[in-house]
Amino acid sequence: MGRTLPSITQAFLQEQESFARFRRALRRSDQLVLDELFAAAQQHLAAAAYASHALPFEIFLLSMLLEERKEVLQLRQRLDVLEAAQHGGS
Repeated sequence: MGRTLPSITQAFLQEQESFARFRRALRRSDQLVLDELFAAAQQHLAAAAYASHALPFEIFLLSMLLEERKEVLQLRQRLDVLEAAQHGGS
């Protein structure tokens, strides 16, 4: 018997391809950002395979959001260190 559902990797590639025309319509700088978001989602495909209850695109969006949140937290931490150094040196 064959698979009835595409693998999460196949679903990811299909979703990414379905946005090809949208991507082409964006400015080059926005295309690069969109590519980064899809790359972020791709990092979590192994975990996404365990979220079979959710729609694939929901998983991909959540993965993108997870990576963005991690970046915000890292930047916030760096800012806190810089502010502490600035106030400690005043």
